[in-house]
Amino acid sequence: QVQLVESGGGLVQPGGSLRLSCAASGFFLDYYAIGWFRQAPGKEREGVSCIRSSDGSTYYADSVKGRFTISRNNAKNSVSLQMNSLKPEDTAVYYCGAALNDRDNYDYWGQGTQVTVSS
Repeated sequence: QVQLVESGGGLVQPGGSLRLSCAASGFFLDYYAIGWFRQAPGKEREGVSCIRSSDGSTYYADSVKGRFTISRNNAKNSVSLQMNSLKPEDTAVYYCGAALNDRDNYDYWGQGTQVTVSS
């Protein structure tokens, strides 16, 4: 069965850290760009970060640059998003998506994991 599963979300205080994981089953992430997206209540889904399969290059939204780090773990067939210095405005449901050969359209999506930053 082909699927993506996110994990690692939770409740954290401002300034804290979380590490999200996007694990694949049924296919190999090596051949896919992996993007992290988030959607806060009443807002549109926005791109947070992406890592390409072709050259490993990464992208970060301005709002998370310097705080978030995306990385691959090919041995575990997963991609992580390390989130540091979290702010209340980072609160959202975080989703990962996989796009074959780095194309623009995503082939697979996870179910999402909730991140809440609050004191």
